[in-house]
Amino acid sequence: MGFAAHSLSPAELKAMLEAERRQEPFVAYRDGIGDLRFTFLGEAQRVAIGRVAGNDLVLDWDPQVSRSHAQLERVGGDWALIDDGLSRNGSRVNGERVATRRRLTDGDVVQIGQCAIVFRSPAAGHASTIAAQPAHTVHLTESERRVLVALCAPFAADQGPAPAPATNREIADALHLSLDGVKTHVRSLFTKLGVGELPQYQKRTELARRALETGVVTRADLLS
Repeated sequence: MGFAAHSLSPAELKAMLEAERRQEPFVAYRDGIGDLRFTFLGEAQRVAIGRVAGNDLVLDWDPQVSRSHAQLERVGGDWALIDDGLSRNGSRVNGERVATRRRLTDGDVVQIGQCAIVFRSPAAGHASTIAAQPAHTVHLTESERRVLVALCAPFAADQGPAPAPATNREIADALHLSLDGVKTHVRSLFTKLGVGELPQYQKRTELARRALETGVVTRADLLS
């Protein structure tokens, strides 16, 4: 999914996972001050996108968005982006200019002006939120995988304050491992999921985020 320039906070990651659990199509985007927003498509047949009031999705902070820019339209059980010439700057899906309409699939990134709008259809089958790298490219040992699932376990909660990843001590106690053994596995996970160069205080949250976004750790893993 999009937001490559942004790292989701624990609260935002929890909100994204909760949105996915509803198992209905939605779009996610950042507003003019950078806050993560969701629009659920529900039973709507068409969702108008533009800069002015009267649209269903108003992007009034972006001067590159036309007054009436584009629409999301239900096509059977799917959704399509329609830009039939009303917009001055056009619309793109995954970087490609849309000519009249483009059917959307789960995870597509719609570019409207400077705003990246991520289309999600969780029921279509993708478990990931925002793909940092394809899950199949991450090769973990069974021990590393158990440690990673335990680190992400706090994100299974549906309610309450924004979670933080489990500490090394909590993981060691849960898996009956030595603390040094957990530290060794976590350092390896930092490397394998590409967070090794981040500041120390960011690594664990980013590790959990990437594991959940890429599907390396799924909600089923957290609930098992």
